[in-house]
Amino acid sequence: MDVSASADQKDVEWGPFERPLFSDPSVRHLSRVGVVDVGSNSVRLVVFDGAARSPAYFYNEKIMCALGAGLSETGRLNPEGRARALAAIKRFQLLAHGMEATPLTAVATAAVRDAEDGQDFVDQVHRETGLRINVIPGAEEARLSAQGVLLGWPGSYGLVCDIGGSSLELAEIKGGQVGRRVTSALGPLKLREIPGGRKGRRAYIKQVVAELLDQMGSQRDRLFLVGGSWRAIARIDMDRQAYPLHVLHEYRMSTKAIRATADYIRESDLNELRGRCSISSARMELVPFASEVLTEIVSAFRPHDIAVSSYGIREGMLYQQMPQALRDRDPLIEACRFAEAKDARLPGFGRTLYKFIHPIFRAAKPEKQRIIKAACLLHDVTWRAHPDYRAEVCFDNATRANLGGLKHKERIFLGLALLHRYRNKREGTSFENLYGYLTEAEQLQAEILGKAMRFGAMLWLEADAIPGEFRWYPKKRVLELRLSEAAWPLLGEVAMSRLKSLAGSLDATLDVRMTR
Repeated sequence: MDVSASADQKDVEWGPFERPLFSDPSVRHLSRVGVVDVGSNSVRLVVFDGAARSPAYFYNEKIMCALGAGLSETGRLNPEGRARALAAIKRFQLLAHGMEATPLTAVATAAVRDAEDGQDFVDQVHRETGLRINVIPGAEEARLSAQGVLLGWPGSYGLVCDIGGSSLELAEIKGGQVGRRVTSALGPLKLREIPGGRKGRRAYIKQVVAELLDQMGSQRDRLFLVGGSWRAIARIDMDRQAYPLHVLHEYRMSTKAIRATADYIRESDLNELRGRCSISSARMELVPFASEVLTEIVSAFRPHDIAVSSYGIREGMLYQQMPQALRDRDPLIEACRFAEAKDARLPGFGRTLYKFIHPIFRAAKPEKQRIIKAACLLHDVTWRAHPDYRAEVCFDNATRANLGGLKHKERIFLGLALLHRYRNKREGTSFENLYGYLTEAEQLQAEILGKAMRFGAMLWLEADAIPGEFRWYPKKRVLELRLSEAAWPLLGEVAMSRLKSLAGSLDATLDVRMTR
């Protein structure tokens, strides 16, 4: 048997991991796995864990090495950056061993693939650490980044724009598939070496973006922004608009906002802005160049809307290995199921609770039904928090947790529903500045959902035992409750008080009966 041929086949089948991560399509849990991303500007270790379809960041560390600094002039990796990158990888190897996340998988992008000493660096890393770095071409980098977006937004359509230190990749996605892909030298490390100052850069950027437009064609759908420089610009946009929910994933920006933020960056004291937005000095040096690129891209491609994605190449590597049956699952629901199984007092009751309260929300659209289901799965996962703070912990967890497939408004709705799971009134919390992002009708709907869960949680029998049945007649404003004889003793004073509070929010008359 040809051993090398067998190894090559394994590489093709499993990609950089060289081993199956999701061998069973029915898998719910991801065994701990570590990825090292050797970029042109930073070297990062991410260790994934948690729900297979919605992996969480067990550990995440980034070192700004600027491997690609000066590459256009010297053709070689930045010597100081190379030393820092090697030291970082040695540290990451030790950390991963302690976390039981070995063997690590490593990929390198533009700087290493373009530098004349890139292979020498790869060989040195392997010699001194045992870690084998996979150097991926630009088209593959674009594909993996696009797959990372699909991990968070199944079935998405639009254009994925991934900016690194030395390159910028574009990939189109449609119906869960990656289409055309291109790479370019529009990374900010290279742009700052373009002669002619800002005028020279603008001419160069305009020319390259025009070429990208010719290759990719008109793209009027959503633009997904992947990469640290885009996330830094999003942070600054949040600062400019005093946006209170500092979650970068799914943050939306308009073309008008991007232009305004580019002006804001140009007119601001960068040191002051850096400190206010918690951006590293190394990253902040590149932000003005990146903002010039983004302004030209949105002007040329004219996207319908613009969304920031925290998922990129590393998540795309996981997505590549997922069986289709796993890809087809909802990442939000999978993450909530995992949280319930790990932290709830009665795992499995969330599904029963959803079935019990569903008649009240029968008219809700499918996109709202999934949020209701997520709330039911999460309704009890923060029970360990002190009772005085449990409601706020619920809200904070929902709005800031690593949950994929959630718009910011949906995060706030979910958080408000879970807050009402533990308290009747939403006034007097530290999150009141976020409520205004929902309409009054949406706030009331979240309140009703929370109170329905608050009452339903009083009717525990067994995880899969439905205690009774709600019937909701919105035109008559009548809420009927039919409780089984076995569940009837659960309708004590506190439970009855919660039921009346739910009816009050529905502006409904109560009709409660026991069924035999």
